[in-house]
Amino acid sequence: MRFNPKARLDTSRMGDAGRSSGGRGGGGGIPIPGGAAGGGIGTLIIVAIVVVAGIWLGGGSEGDQAADTGRYAQCDSGADANGSTDCARTAIENSLGDYWSDTLPTQSGTAFQPERKIETFTGAISTGCGSATAAVGPFYCPTDQTIYLDTTFFDEVLERQLGGPDGGFVEAYVLAHEYGHHIQNLLGTMGKVKTQQGAKSDAVRLELQADCYAGMWAKAASTTQDADGNTLIEGLTDEDIQQAVDAATAVGDDRIQQSSGGDVDPESWTHGSAKSRVQWFRTGYSDGTLEACDTFARGAL
Repeated sequence: MRFNPKARLDTSRMGDAGRSSGGRGGGGGIPIPGGAAGGGIGTLIIVAIVVVAGIWLGGGSEGDQAADTGRYAQCDSGADANGSTDCARTAIENSLGDYWSDTLPTQSGTAFQPERKIETFTGAISTGCGSATAAVGPFYCPTDQTIYLDTTFFDEVLERQLGGPDGGFVEAYVLAHEYGHHIQNLLGTMGKVKTQQGAKSDAVRLELQADCYAGMWAKAASTTQDADGNTLIEGLTDEDIQQAVDAATAVGDDRIQQSSGGDVDPESWTHGSAKSRVQWFRTGYSDGTLEACDTFARGAL
């Protein structure tokens, strides 16, 4: 994946809280569901609890806002994105916002508003959904409409612990998945979630739909533009899409349970099998519509 060197980046929704900015004492924090890999294994285990609950789990309504480190201040252009992981993250955020600002109202009639922020951190952080550590991995909090990301997750958890892929588009897939939860929040889809475990539970349907939304964005990513009308992403390769597929496979509930040395127990799933995650990402990529991504429809799973 390469970015248009002439594209202009907007860093207004990018923030970095630095190291160990959260972790308020006695607050309880974000609960880690048991069963799958014995606890917090990142993005795709914790997010079902966070986005389904959407409730106060201890702390201020938008978390304790630490001073921003200025990590993204140097990200001005697509050329910067081609040379910096931080600036590439900014470009992906810009691309997701551009895509959904057009797609959401066009396909659903729902007004679009961007997420409040993508907030990176190291170690721990306090959020509108409670305190979280690096073990939680990337997640979306609907209370403060923020995507939280400890950037060590990709090397230390996804790649080393789960045997997932290493590549620039892996993070893009994860961010697109989390942004999918923001779209669900705007659409009111989270209110449909009643059952939170099981291969056909509402929680799994929510996660698979977020994968589908990630696929929708990936299909159209090379058409997104900056404020001046310059294309942001020059094009995705087959290798990029394969990285997304490999990442979706690595974070399937069955694969996570296998990696932990435990039994595969579909009754404890919160995100769906590797096969289902890949299937729904590909559905979004091939069909490109919210309708095709209706995982809550009768017979969808």
